[in-house]
Amino acid sequence: MAKGPSRLDNVISLAKRRGFVFPCGDIYGGTRSAWDYGPLGVELKENIKRAWWNAMVRRRADVVGLDSSVILPREVWVASGHVKAFTDPLIECLNCHKRARQDQLIEELAEKKGVEESSLSNADIACPNCGVRGQWTEPRAFSGLLKTYLGPVDDEAGLHYLRPETAQGIFVNFLNVQKTGRMKLPFGICQIGKAFRNEIVARQFVFRMREFEQMEMQFFCQPGTEMKWFEYWKKHRLAWHEALGMGDENYRFHDHEKLAHYANAATDIEFHMPFGFKEVEGIHSRTDFDLSQHEKFSGRQIKYFDPERNESYTPYDVETSIGVDRMFLSVMCHSYTEEQLENGS
Repeated sequence: MAKGPSRLDNVISLAKRRGFVFPCGDIYGGTRSAWDYGPLGVELKENIKRAWWNAMVRRRADVVGLDSSVILPREVWVASGHVKAFTDPLIECLNCHKRARQDQLIEELAEKKGVEESSLSNADIACPNCGVRGQWTEPRAFSGLLKTYLGPVDDEAGLHYLRPETAQGIFVNFLNVQKTGRMKLPFGICQIGKAFRNEIVARQFVFRMREFEQMEMQFFCQPGTEMKWFEYWKKHRLAWHEALGMGDENYRFHDHEKLAHYANAATDIEFHMPFGFKEVEGIHSRTDFDLSQHEKFSGRQIKYFDPERNESYTPYDVETSIGVDRMFLSVMCHSYTEEQLENGS
């Protein structure tokens, strides 16, 4: 028996018919790496961003806004570690020669089987394209940065990167914002903007794309107080999601066991999508890594002078990062319902 359309397939179909989301370059066959938001989609997306901005900036005296450039100096991404560390393990099927991210395939298989990821290897993975199991090359590093070139010649001198996250624009503007706004610790800086990642496989509609939009806040605090603020923002952000009225049971925390090189604590707020519980927002304690790195690589001192302690130090940082497109998808999926009419249609 032929398999019927999934709930996600129905949402995608409805989104196009009603003017929420169109395939990017639809008249040329479309692409799964990006999507265009139609008249109703734009309005819903703006409502999501407005609700977040009101909660995070306008209703708080300790958080301000910023809008930084999409193309930052190349040295920013060297200092942040993205040029060196922003890579994914890429494997290629020996049968059909399609490429995929090893970590994503193992994560999906572990979740399906209910086992630990560490118990699985390439031999357990079936190719999602041809179905052949265990026929893979050894993993190779694949850069997630999207390159562009500035100037008249496409050479190394003009090499730049489209930002893979909005956070670094906040870090490099820390002193500009702190001094002009006369901000005292603890305080936060918020930003909404586009980011770009060279995803190997863009999938699940607007959940994973190469061009996406983020709503991020970096909250700077005294060293030693970061875990208090980490717990505060975990509770505060979950409360914001639950207040949207999409069911408290559809949210959960997923604490990270493996931490990024800059973090000492991390958790995700996951929403129950049609394809399982998936991350819609991340909360990370990033320590003083980013400000310290930019101080080191720029040669400029990035310190906060604390008038109460009469000393200067590098603040610690707690980040909240939410995907606008993933929030959009969670609202669409939760709102989608099918009714059986009396005539059986």
